Amino acid sequence: MWERAFAAKDPRFDGLFFVAVRSTGIYCRPVCPAPAAKRANIVFYPNAAAAGAAGYRPCLRCRPELSPEAHAQVREEAVRRALALIAEGALQDGSIAQLAAHVGLSARQLQRVFLSHVGATPHVVHATRRLLLAKQLLSETALPVADVALAAGFNSSRRFHAAYKNGCGMPPGALRRRNTTDAAGADGLTLRLSYRPPLDFPLLLKFLSRRAIPGIERVEADSYARVIGPAQTPAWLHVSADPKRPELRLRIENADPRAIPDIVRRARRMFDLDADLCAVHGVLTHDPLLAGAIRLHPGLRVPCGWDGFELAVRAVLGQQISVAGATTLARRLVESYGAPLGKSGEDDSAAGRISTLRYGLNRAFPSPERLRDAPLETIGLPRTRAASLRALSAAVADGRLSFAGGQRLEDFIERATTLPGIGAWTAQYIAMRGMALPDAFPAGDLVLQQVLGRAQGKDRLSERATEAYSQSWRPWRAYAVLHLWHLPAETAPATAKTALTKNKPKKGKKT
Repeated sequence: MWERAFAAKDPRFDGLFFVAVRSTGIYCRPVCPAPAAKRANIVFYPNAAAAGAAGYRPCLRCRPELSPEAHAQVREEAVRRALALIAEGALQDGSIAQLAAHVGLSARQLQRVFLSHVGATPHVVHATRRLLLAKQLLSETALPVADVALAAGFNSSRRFHAAYKNGCGMPPGALRRRNTTDAAGADGLTLRLSYRPPLDFPLLLKFLSRRAIPGIERVEADSYARVIGPAQTPAWLHVSADPKRPELRLRIENADPRAIPDIVRRARRMFDLDADLCAVHGVLTHDPLLAGAIRLHPGLRVPCGWDGFELAVRAVLGQQISVAGATTLARRLVESYGAPLGKSGEDDSAAGRISTLRYGLNRAFPSPERLRDAPLETIGLPRTRAASLRALSAAVADGRLSFAGGQRLEDFIERATTLPGIGAWTAQYIAMRGMALPDAFPAGDLVLQQVLGRAQGKDRLSERATEAYSQSWRPWRAYAVLHLWHLPAETAPATAKTALTKNKPKKGKKT
């Protein structure tokens, strides 16, 4: 299959494997425009880390650093969880032993399963990620080489130069001299974010637009913008589509170079850019209802929130009310408890003024510490829901609940549902859109129950029957949810409101 995909230069396989050429010592993406080498000289690798571990250098023409990731294709759960933790920087300051403990293995077991399922050790995976990010920054931005080193996780320029030369076959300055990218300004840069087509970017923007929090996010017909970082030193991002290539353009302003890896990771997760829709559709299209839904929206993905806590708060705010009502409450929450950007006493900073003028964004989302004791009833919340938000904030502030990667879905649901007012629907929804867990499934959702019930000639299915029906969609049930939510009105129940406004409270508790 890899040989056929490589011969066709099929972009749907970008990042799912890499092609190394023995005669040149270089590895490429399957979409590389260079003429193909002789088959006898070609070696296939499942990922860039495995190719790098075998001694190959990344191609300067097709640029492997742009490939979408394919961690979801790894079958071993512990490896997938460890890869998610590595992407969040677990090995930047932590050890292999700590990483292994997080996923329930010994350090030796983790090394062994990585070699078996990834073809490289965790340290090589981490080093390859740093190297490819540095290569992209050197190729696409005017960041000083010292800032590129910081962004790639190197505290020493000497170590960065040595690692880059060893991995790419040239010093970083040589690649910088080849860079013809125009300078993006002292406080801004633009990066390319590739994906495997198709991607229905306008549909994702429409979904996000209805739920955008005023003052923090701005969604237009062709772009998304938001404020990130602390209110004292805010940064901004702007995401738009490239009209000619399967890429989004990520504009970052005023960001600390060390924050760039996390910003890129979150932006990719927000628009689900690493999804392999061929694998997803291969499972879901066995269901006739989903097959029809996928034909309507073949590029639909699961849009995630920027921050897990922010998304969780929004989920609680939206319990049992309309999307518009939840947005109103979110706006009041931000106005009452979100810190104004760049405020120092009574004077706005230059950064805050630029943000307000350019994007209309002027607030930072309130922290868990800010909300844990806040009188949230003053923004119009019912007493029980205000208590739920305070309990959620306290759990996050105390470290009892986390939205970090590498968690098992079942473990997160168990922890989240111990909190008052957080039922199974809310927890599953947070897992789906706040943590990008692809098998999250809110079986208590009214719209899902009605759509599936109508397909079987009933008014609706029970929660248990909905859960049972979804088993054939594993491990991609979150994608099934989005497709069923996007069915047209003549197919979906006409009486149902949007799925995001429906929540099944925990038994015995009010929300």
